[in-house]
Amino acid sequence: MKKSLGAKALLYPTPVLAVGSYDAEGRPNVMTAAWGGIACSKPPCISVSLRSATASHGNIIARKAFTISLPGREQAAQADSFGLASGRDTDKFAAAGLTPVAAEFVDAPFVAEFPLVIECAVVQVHELGLHTQFIGEIKDVKVDEGCLDAEGNIEIRKLDPIAFALGDATAEYFALGASIGPAFSIGKVFVGNTGS
Repeated sequence: MKKSLGAKALLYPTPVLAVGSYDAEGRPNVMTAAWGGIACSKPPCISVSLRSATASHGNIIARKAFTISLPGREQAAQADSFGLASGRDTDKFAAAGLTPVAAEFVDAPFVAEFPLVIECAVVQVHELGLHTQFIGEIKDVKVDEGCLDAEGNIEIRKLDPIAFALGDATAEYFALGASIGPAFSIGKVFVGNTGS
């Protein structure tokens, strides 16, 4: 039997996204967000939802751009630090010992040391309540060459991304586990080979 927990912002797990933006003076800022993910495949878009109280929210409204830098397991503490201070009064890149790099296709910085970077131009903004959802069209994806296989595909084990789980009393980061089978294949035992 399932127990009702009521209406809550719960989804397990959520991604750990380091959202990069520039302030009005051109200073690089970055914050950690977990409310986000792929929003559309054509054109390729990603969404991220931020509270209006954050410095990043105002930066993104003004610049119409943001980046997503995806931390690996080794950068979990640095990614966490991005959510512990405000970019209004802290240089989060310097505090974490990380390097801001100007994105090639949008007006926003990314984290040089994080293995995967997504450059986004804002195409839609939705006021949802406590959070504003920014839909960014993906203008480029950059990945460390060491995270690619021989054919140029991303190897998730080498990328080693982390996930976030929020509970009522705790919030934690987790590493991904082992592969459990190929997508679009392991379910064929239930539907045959008919496709979708």
